[in-house]
Amino acid sequence: MLASPRGRFVEIKTEDQQAILSIHRTRDLAVRQRTQLANMIRSLLREFGHILPIGIEAVTAFAKCHLDGDHPDMPEIANGMLGIQCYQFIGLNERISGYSKMIEQHAMLNADARRLMRMPGIGPVTASAIVATIGDAHQFRTGRDLAAWLGLTPLNKSSGGKERLGKITKQGDRYIRKLLVVGMTSRAVMAKRSPEKVDLWTAKIIADKPFRLATVAMANKAARAIWAMLTKKQEYRQPAF
Repeated sequence: MLASPRGRFVEIKTEDQQAILSIHRTRDLAVRQRTQLANMIRSLLREFGHILPIGIEAVTAFAKCHLDGDHPDMPEIANGMLGIQCYQFIGLNERISGYSKMIEQHAMLNADARRLMRMPGIGPVTASAIVATIGDAHQFRTGRDLAAWLGLTPLNKSSGGKERLGKITKQGDRYIRKLLVVGMTSRAVMAKRSPEKVDLWTAKIIADKPFRLATVAMANKAARAIWAMLTKKQEYRQPAF
């Protein structure tokens, strides 16, 4: 067994788990490289007075148009460099899509991953990463222990009989923590757009807390639910109000 950053001993991963996680690591690297390249494309365009809308989709659409010959009003050398960047960007997009399909296939073949995907905000990538990383969830005594291992529990700064909770620890598995927070952020955004479709607990936490704090609290709650779903083989249940 190996110790996590919080001192908790976790089971050594099997070869199959490591193999699946190698896809995740490769995909995550490609996503980070794509983000860097998107920022470079935006920066080069901005130098010549061209502003792209926010989002990877906007950069993708621009890159495809550029490669099809629709070039912005820029010096030939700059357009040449932009063309190279657009070609690399589209290539990264295709590789990320391929890695995502491989991960989705793994998730669909695993009963625990399929169960986790029934939770709002949990897609194939997150479900596959959780199953491959955690393995046997019984190694965590409670859902709170799993949330703490993921760095989603707030620091306790209580003193003088007054309870004060600080920022989350951000210790433990950064990759799964990021996936959970991103997933819950997407869930919260959808909740704001369609409040009539939201469960009461989610609606209340979004109303009571600043948006960022709400999404982290939702990720913490999701981690506890994930522990119950993996240890008890139960289906997802909406949090009680």
